[in-house]
Amino acid sequence: MNLKDLLSPFYVWQRAFEKPYTSMRPIEERPGSPSYRGFHINVADTCVGCGCCHTICQNDAIDMVPVEKYSGNKGDSGLRPRFDYGRCCWCALCVDMCTAGSLRLSNEYIWTSREPADFMFVAGVEEKHWQDNELGYRREKSYHLYPPRRIEMEMLSPDESIEGFDEVVKGYDVEQAKKEADRCIECGMCVATCPAHMDVPDYIKSIRDGDYDEGLRLMYRTNPFPATCGRICTRRCESVCPVGLQGDSIAIRWLKRHIVDQVDAKDYARILNDNIEENGKQVAVIGAGPGGLSAAYYLRKKGYEVSVYEAQDKAGGMLRYGVPGYRLPDSGLDKDINYIVSLGVEIRNNTRIGTDISFESLLNDYDAVFLSTGLSVPSSMRINGEDHPRVLSGLQVLADAASGRDPGIGNKVAVIGGGNVAMDASRVSRRLGADVTILYRRRISDMPADIEEIHEAQEEACTIVTQAIPVEIMDAPDEKQVIIKWGEAEMVQDPKGGRPRPVLQEDRMHEDTYDCIISAIGQGSNLDYLSKEVQEQLAIEWGRFTPGEYQHTSLEKVFVGGDVANRTADAISAIEDGHHAARGIDRFLRPEMYTELDQEIS
Repeated sequence: MNLKDLLSPFYVWQRAFEKPYTSMRPIEERPGSPSYRGFHINVADTCVGCGCCHTICQNDAIDMVPVEKYSGNKGDSGLRPRFDYGRCCWCALCVDMCTAGSLRLSNEYIWTSREPADFMFVAGVEEKHWQDNELGYRREKSYHLYPPRRIEMEMLSPDESIEGFDEVVKGYDVEQAKKEADRCIECGMCVATCPAHMDVPDYIKSIRDGDYDEGLRLMYRTNPFPATCGRICTRRCESVCPVGLQGDSIAIRWLKRHIVDQVDAKDYARILNDNIEENGKQVAVIGAGPGGLSAAYYLRKKGYEVSVYEAQDKAGGMLRYGVPGYRLPDSGLDKDINYIVSLGVEIRNNTRIGTDISFESLLNDYDAVFLSTGLSVPSSMRINGEDHPRVLSGLQVLADAASGRDPGIGNKVAVIGGGNVAMDASRVSRRLGADVTILYRRRISDMPADIEEIHEAQEEACTIVTQAIPVEIMDAPDEKQVIIKWGEAEMVQDPKGGRPRPVLQEDRMHEDTYDCIISAIGQGSNLDYLSKEVQEQLAIEWGRFTPGEYQHTSLEKVFVGGDVANRTADAISAIEDGHHAARGIDRFLRPEMYTELDQEIS
């Protein structure tokens, strides 16, 4: 140690008597610049709690925490970001990434407290003096860390599409799919909203990685109909995608389809590696639609011998006989069904319960029975004359078209309804050469049909007449035609806060002549295959079952699912019902495999 080292502490002491270089309030009159990156502001009411700010923060300075006021609902996780200013470096990546545009920085930078815990706070929830500051850093509206617009999908033009039943949507190629997958922020909001809780961020990541085998495995964990759902799913996941808040939501449905399109059916067995250990028990499934076959798949994986009873000559239910080939070609549906059958699931087609075999015999012969018979009975319009021979049901028109039969609609058609069946019946009629007018009692914005279906129907020259209420069906001078009397409606606000309702205006009536009228206002269930005694033992309300836990009914061996047991009436909900029922049947038949604290045993 030299002399300088020994004397240096004494030189420090001499500074104690010098004038200080600091003052108590050195910058009190110096506000930050208008775009300064100061303290965080969050508009908590517009934030959806997606957590992308948490994910992108490189200092782990943001945690997502529950906030009582935001309990969580469709598109809102109920979480809000909590900032730790012991870690934050004010880089503003969280602001740049915010999908809702609710997060920004004030231009204030002075905050003193003696309590370290004060510097951990939930922005926009805990009161802070800078919350209403209009200055500070904001992301430019035109600037995004991810592309706000989805990659366009190649489709047939409307003129080409109405020439036949070729699939309208062509699907992504590998490069397009990777670009679309790159837009995903991996927030997981989609997982919570999907009825089947599919591993959406993970299978999208498999596209970025080019690992389609892994993508297929991930999808089959919760959905054995990925080729089908990749085409016709109602995609509630996309409706809550936070990327869509300031752009287009991720094309989750098309990315699902892309994975399946890249994998040859002959490779499924190798990739999924479903090794089955027989458990000696038998289960009957009534209905070979998405609910019934999903139950069959997951039961078979658990070692059950499964027999599926189907009234039609082919499996698929409404997926085959209610969804036209231009939306769901048979090749896609068969790819899903054939793999389920390859595991040893037996499908007995052309077998009607209650006619060819009694329901009671199934109860006697099997250890459990799962009912998933769907909604196959057209709803009544409840107007005079609807039994006219030139009034056809939308379901029958779609079934005839799917089976290669001529439904005999003629050249000028009116379709009554605003759901997907109405859109499908309209577009099928266009492909059969008819001019089509759709009469709907409410507004286009009220239509329950998929918005894409509505737009594509319009592009294919289907005319939509809104606020049109059918009143009566009458004979036309030509017996091959029919007259419909309909009246204009006014939309009246519901005093209880519900959606506006259409009110018929008696002085604004019209009569139009068509070659046929297609009724597509809804469907109901047909439970005639169940005896009166059995129906009395089951909880049935308005033609639907009311299942208990794990889709179990009050009949010991009987489980139910699909459209006949839930009001969502879409394929993905039926698929989850089937999966859930398979869990319930396994718990019912093999209780020794479970304890009170156990999660499901795969």
